Amino acid sequence: MKNLACAALLAFANATPALAHQGFLRPAEVIHNTPEWKGERFADGRPKVPDAILDRMKSVTLEEAWATLRNAGYEQQYEDGWLTLFPDKILVGRALTSSWIPGRLDLQKVIEADGKAEGRKGGPNAWPVDMLQPRDVYVSDHFGLKVNGPSIGDNVGNAIYARSGNGIVYDGAVRDINGLKELPNFIAFVRSYDPSHHYGRIGDEGRPINSTMTAINSPTRIGHAAAMPGDVVLGRDGGVIFIPPQLAVTVVQESERTRLRDIFGHLRLKEQKYTAGQIDRDWTPEIEADFSQWMKDNIDKLPVAHAAIQEYLDLRAKAAKK
Repeated sequence: MKNLACAALLAFANATPALAHQGFLRPAEVIHNTPEWKGERFADGRPKVPDAILDRMKSVTLEEAWATLRNAGYEQQYEDGWLTLFPDKILVGRALTSSWIPGRLDLQKVIEADGKAEGRKGGPNAWPVDMLQPRDVYVSDHFGLKVNGPSIGDNVGNAIYARSGNGIVYDGAVRDINGLKELPNFIAFVRSYDPSHHYGRIGDEGRPINSTMTAINSPTRIGHAAAMPGDVVLGRDGGVIFIPPQLAVTVVQESERTRLRDIFGHLRLKEQKYTAGQIDRDWTPEIEADFSQWMKDNIDKLPVAHAAIQEYLDLRAKAAKK
């Protein structure tokens, strides 16, 4: 019976077409994992938050995004402790994720064979790079590997930049850091720098592999944070937050409304029209009315788009009628 069972399994394996590695999610699986997103998607299934929302996201602070996500039940979205390239710039884009484990030769053979059957080119570290779209952020968990760990140097960095025009969030080490700095908007959040490079493909200089990529477009751990394909990545001021796509509009709107209220409140305090006690507490109907009129009078002079302010005014007017 045992020999018959083994023979049956072998026959099944030989008759079954090669499967993609289970961690490299197909579009249907990405869609299945992100059901709360109802908008446009990329061909690989990732949510495609509109460019206009990404543009507005650049003015959002980490505190504002964190507060909105926490109130919505998402408390594990922020991570810091990064080495940054271009620390004064802001990184915003849509996540394409990958994950690695310490090198495992037998699994590596399976993954490389599956990739060859699917027509993938080069080593596994190039596969997610080949999938990047404009304004994507490559988000990769390389488990902090440093010595013999960098899978991103100036060559891979140039490839990422050519496809996305954007940067990376990389829980690992990079190399060729001087070459990476030649890319003007390669805004990178990485764990460290090391001049070595990883051995992530069978046959690399005759060395054993030291890391194996096991997932593309799968849920990914970045330090203490959870990242999903299609999340909006906001990196600034030394920290990174991953915003679920279905909450991106809410994050932007709440940030803009907080910004407007802060500008108005600071202005009225400088004018000594209201006291700190009046501004720091819930506003009276009179202050709320003054705020609405101030927005109307200055709608084209404020650091929030005209349409967004008008939407806020309409919402406030509707609420006031109830």
